[in-house]
Amino acid sequence: MPHSIRVRDLFDALHERLHLSWVAGRAGADRTLLAGKSDPNTGIIAGPLNYIHPNRVQVIGPAEDAYLNGLNPANREGALRQLFADEPALIVLVHGIIGAPGLVELADKAAVALMRSPLPDNQVLDNLQYYASLFLSEKTTLHGVFLEVLGMGVLLTGDPAVGKSELALDLITRGNRLVADDAPEFTRIAPDIVSGTCPPLLREFLEVRGLGILNIRAMFGDSSIKRTKYLRLIVHLKRMSSEQISSMDRLSGAYANRDVLGVSIPQVTVPVAPGRNLAVLVESAVRNHLLRMKGYDATSVLIERQQQAILEQK
Repeated sequence: MPHSIRVRDLFDALHERLHLSWVAGRAGADRTLLAGKSDPNTGIIAGPLNYIHPNRVQVIGPAEDAYLNGLNPANREGALRQLFADEPALIVLVHGIIGAPGLVELADKAAVALMRSPLPDNQVLDNLQYYASLFLSEKTTLHGVFLEVLGMGVLLTGDPAVGKSELALDLITRGNRLVADDAPEFTRIAPDIVSGTCPPLLREFLEVRGLGILNIRAMFGDSSIKRTKYLRLIVHLKRMSSEQISSMDRLSGAYANRDVLGVSIPQVTVPVAPGRNLAVLVESAVRNHLLRMKGYDATSVLIERQQQAILEQK
């Protein structure tokens, strides 16, 4: 994530979702909306028009618009001047309202971005606050390839040159989707949810040794790329000899948990050795994890069957 978020960054991120149109104050596009030093515990950064505790993003809805239009011209001008004197980073008109007379002119004069959305104020506020919370949330970068495999967010990890990118390419050819290669960024967006995305510079690219940099979107189409995904499973690739593979627990497998931003993420270790179809193994690991999440454990079922067979023989 960038060290700071400008007004233009918010517009680029949310203009489609909120149907934002830029009304006035384009000179304020580079005003800082959020900075990396901001305290995530300071609360709301966007809210309805507030003169006592001004928000960085002042939202004007029908109630606020009716209040401003109900003032006589002199008092309305004073109220608008006070609004801009508090130096908001952005003013958003919601419900498609036009805005009080003189608002557009003052926005241009003060170089404060003025935008309009046809959506209701609660929907606009929820999206603005969610956008801010993502920026202020705790983040980390993990080395690996992050993919959507059978609908689940899966991070492939392992030593350099173990074959992560080649495996990712194989999985993409099987209909799975790339989120990020090499340095996916993860953010804890809820107490038990970690969301992963790709830095803008690396988006759509996958490095494969011998082939160089590949543009996955250009090669496989838009459906081969996923912008963000929740991290649900880590598949750790580890080179092993035949003897090491033989010594692994054949019933339970190599399952563990890995702490990512305070959230426990299941991890399965998959041995890498000649002749093993890793793409099939990863997809099988995802299917098995989905069953375990539903409460089905194949190992426990097998043990119960063995115990039942022993009892029947007795």
